[in-house]
Amino acid sequence: MLRPTPGALNSHLLEERPANLPAHLYVQGGRHSSCFSAVLFEREGPRLVPLESCQELAQLHRRGDPIWLRVMGLADRRQVEAMLEVLQVPPMLLPPLLEVPQRSRVDGLDGALLVVLHRLSFARDPLHLLSSQVGLLLLPNLLITFEEAPSGESFPALTAWLESRVGAAEHRDLDDILHFLVDELLDELFPMLEQIANRLDDLEEAALRDPKPKLLTRAFEHRSNLRTIRNQVWPLRHQIRVLLRQRQQLLGDEALVGFQEMAELVELLFENCELLRHQCDAITQAYAASVGNRMNQVMKTLTILTSIFAPLTFIGGIYGMNFAAMPELSWRYGYLYALILMAMVALIQAYWLWRRGWFQDWTAPR
Repeated sequence: MLRPTPGALNSHLLEERPANLPAHLYVQGGRHSSCFSAVLFEREGPRLVPLESCQELAQLHRRGDPIWLRVMGLADRRQVEAMLEVLQVPPMLLPPLLEVPQRSRVDGLDGALLVVLHRLSFARDPLHLLSSQVGLLLLPNLLITFEEAPSGESFPALTAWLESRVGAAEHRDLDDILHFLVDELLDELFPMLEQIANRLDDLEEAALRDPKPKLLTRAFEHRSNLRTIRNQVWPLRHQIRVLLRQRQQLLGDEALVGFQEMAELVELLFENCELLRHQCDAITQAYAASVGNRMNQVMKTLTILTSIFAPLTFIGGIYGMNFAAMPELSWRYGYLYALILMAMVALIQAYWLWRRGWFQDWTAPR
């Protein structure tokens, strides 16, 4: 008997999708066509079976072997519900799995385990983030995955590994597969964070060498992507710990150890997101410091010119006065004398500023 925790099965729709739609999902109007396949755990070993109708699934279900049903694409909800009805899946479990986009969640129920995550990736431009929802449902003798935007084979690495196995699988193997699937979705975030870190390093160096406003724009976009990734990881921190305290009956000892490691993995992802967000702040500060240094260099140049030409202006102002009793006005070499005096004053002033290091470029790379 399924006794859900109050509120555990409520549909928590997000106000907006965590990131942009994948290209193949965008072309189909946001809904990928539904197709089905099943991994049947027979005595000889796991076997992948494409499914075309509910009757084929019913025949496999009557055999009593553990089944991993893979739903790829959520466009045809009626067909999806018909497939799940064959497997006697309680309808109350469906809204969080079929309605997109949902908040990330790990809910342990009495006799069921429900997981909703978002598969994140980069578009061709690493500044643009893509997301598609992946739902996982573990029931006794049954594992179901719901992929909003499949691209090719569903979980190809794990599928190939299962097909290479020989021998019967126990019921407990489904919980290990669930752990592997969640772990695979989370592991995909680490290369993304590494790529963001490398680009932030380049932006920080560019902000110090050649600060331009577009650097801040890129840093803000990376910060927005990091916030999206962090928001997907944040709910899992508490929910996985709650799941471990519940001692879910569907999870064996190996799966429980795997979820404990997953809790550490989520903490590591969250900490990395925070560190990279702080690096975005460091880029902003480096940009402000670099622009300030360049402004100081400009002000220093203007100060040098002002300090040199101020005495010359003073001398020119003295001899520009219209007094009758000024000896230099009637002197034959008065004009040359004034020019030589201005040149000497300018040279002495420039030499004095040079000795004090004012002609050094503070913004030049070292």
